Amino acid sequence: MTNETNLAEERKQHWREELRKSKNAKDRKEIPRVKMRELAPEYRITNNSEVNLGLTQEQALLEAKRCLDCPSPACVSSCPVSINIPKFIKHIECGQFLEAAKTLKETSALPAVCGRVCPQEKQCEEKCMFLKMKKEPVAIGYLERFAADYERDAGKISIPSVAPENGIKVAAVGSGPAGLSFALDMAKRGYAVTVFEALHEIGGVLKYGIPEFRLPNEIVDVEINVLRKIGVEFVTDCIIGKTLSYDDLHEAGFNGVFVSSGAGLPRFMNIPGENLNGVMSSNEYLTRVNLMDAASPESDTPVLIGKNVAVIGGGNTAMDAVRTARRLGAQRAMIIYRRSEEEMPARIEEVKHAKEEGIEFYTLHNPIEYRGDEKGRVTHVLLQKMTLGEPDASGRRAPVELPGQTELIAVDEVIVSVGVSPNPLIPAAISGLEVSKWGTLIVNQDTMQTSIPDIFAGGDIVRGGATVILAMGDGRKAAAGMDSYLSNL
Repeated sequence: MTNETNLAEERKQHWREELRKSKNAKDRKEIPRVKMRELAPEYRITNNSEVNLGLTQEQALLEAKRCLDCPSPACVSSCPVSINIPKFIKHIECGQFLEAAKTLKETSALPAVCGRVCPQEKQCEEKCMFLKMKKEPVAIGYLERFAADYERDAGKISIPSVAPENGIKVAAVGSGPAGLSFALDMAKRGYAVTVFEALHEIGGVLKYGIPEFRLPNEIVDVEINVLRKIGVEFVTDCIIGKTLSYDDLHEAGFNGVFVSSGAGLPRFMNIPGENLNGVMSSNEYLTRVNLMDAASPESDTPVLIGKNVAVIGGGNTAMDAVRTARRLGAQRAMIIYRRSEEEMPARIEEVKHAKEEGIEFYTLHNPIEYRGDEKGRVTHVLLQKMTLGEPDASGRRAPVELPGQTELIAVDEVIVSVGVSPNPLIPAAISGLEVSKWGTLIVNQDTMQTSIPDIFAGGDIVRGGATVILAMGDGRKAAAGMDSYLSNL
């Protein structure tokens, strides 16, 4: 065995000894899963404060004791960025909170972000051994957030070590989770990394798409500053394909380009009335509120503040939009979704929070027409009632119309959140890129390399829409692929 393997085996043995000393497995199974502290609903809808409050040290220590330290932990293999989950949790159990944070940063560029918005229940926690025992899984996401927050609050933020500079320049297009994850891994390998962002703020969807009450901007900024400290450069207000071309990047000395420009093109349903004033996409709504201060009366580009707001869709973005509308003063805020609640792609926690905040749910309803007044402003939405038929290609039961059963609801604002399409600018600006019929970039799934050898891609521009953690996994995979490509030139 290699020295690294020997060390890993010794560490496992040490952990098992600690496990036996602290609590045996039978006792651990009886510890109930921790409950996250939250702001009260009646208070939180009056402001933009973060809803979840994190774990106390006592809660984190107890929850960490639930981990059974599985010999072959499936939670690690189901994590898109391969966090060593047993290791960081064991550090928490031993009270080594800063070491836990360092472990997270070995593979994750954004632990405090992922601890808040990653769908752990569908990834690492879904593989927890406790589920096979009909018990709740270890709260991996809560513990990840705790470790990252502890390090930040203690003012002892660890900086990942990096290899000596190799003199090779690489570019990341887009500063969302895929671009940031790529930047971290390439900087750690010794590359000179520059991230180009079209907007005026670094963070991509983490800034413009996720509200402060779910992910405070200051949390994102702290993690971005870690990248700055290891040498990553950021350029804002720069649109690759317009401000700078692919050829311009070559002339500037960049040897590889990672495209992670996201899926910022909103989809609509092409139903009558979508051009009425007061009907907008969730992308526009959230970007204007989150990045442009559009809810302020002093804003140069104010957003409509509706009193009766309907949000079309059932994903996390729809929940973000409807909960934002509630905080902006909507007296009635509604989710309209064509399937049942069981089929909703939104996280269970987000649905729970929305209900607590007074959001109405019109499930098994689908908009078929928007109606307006003589001034061209939306006043009503006509809903078609639905039922569920056989499963469709996604595995969910397909919605089927109930003939003749409709409902007319008064609204003064409609936010459409039924999906997004990839940003078409880069595929259109770079000839030779292979693009799918959906507008996504086609890549080698093992390396994330496109049809142009020095261009790699990941995140929504490849997937068409994905979670933060999946985009980060793409960034890591692309970094490994590009490093191999450049090393063999």
